[in-house]
Amino acid sequence: MLFNIHWLEWLGYLASLIVLISLLMSSIIKLRWINLMGSTLFSIYGFLIGALPVGFMNMGIAIINVYYLVKIYQGKKEYFKLLPIEDSPQYFNHFINFYKTELEKYGFKTRFHLTDYPIRFFILRDMVPAGVFLASKHDETTLHVDLDFVTPEYRDFKTGMYIYEHSKDIFLNQGYHHLISYTNNPAHINYLTKVGFEAVEDQKGKKYFKKTI
Repeated sequence: MLFNIHWLEWLGYLASLIVLISLLMSSIIKLRWINLMGSTLFSIYGFLIGALPVGFMNMGIAIINVYYLVKIYQGKKEYFKLLPIEDSPQYFNHFINFYKTELEKYGFKTRFHLTDYPIRFFILRDMVPAGVFLASKHDETTLHVDLDFVTPEYRDFKTGMYIYEHSKDIFLNQGYHHLISYTNNPAHINYLTKVGFEAVEDQKGKKYFKKTI
């Protein structure tokens, strides 16, 4: 019977499930963290049932995960660069088409007239395109962020922090002191909150997110 399964077996099933979930992660950081949890549980499970090879092997996997996580968080300094997007770039169109499904998942549109966006650039991370940013004029001092998209491999908030904290001059030099974004996507809201946006309401009671720079 299902309910007669020993709790140790449940621990083994749980560890297996967590390891399986880790392999579904597109972000290497999420993969490492979740795999660390799974391998640690598997190691405990192996020792508890007396299966020393299972225990020691998964202990080794957990140590490897810790090693690479330390390298990620304390490793070499990454190189960031904002690359302006020209009025009719072929690469931009290919980029948007390639990530169309991801963009739609977060509620972003996938068709743009680039001349509508006075602020537009790719974010390079170690010379690899990690994201794209488009913002249109809302008023004389405010930009509406129409697209702030980071590819799955780089969703650790470093790219967003580079844009909003380390590259403020790109906005300030053109007279913009405020950024706003409208979204009801939970993942996007979490991202905006992490990079310093605050939830506010307009005169009609509609919720949006605003950041003062």
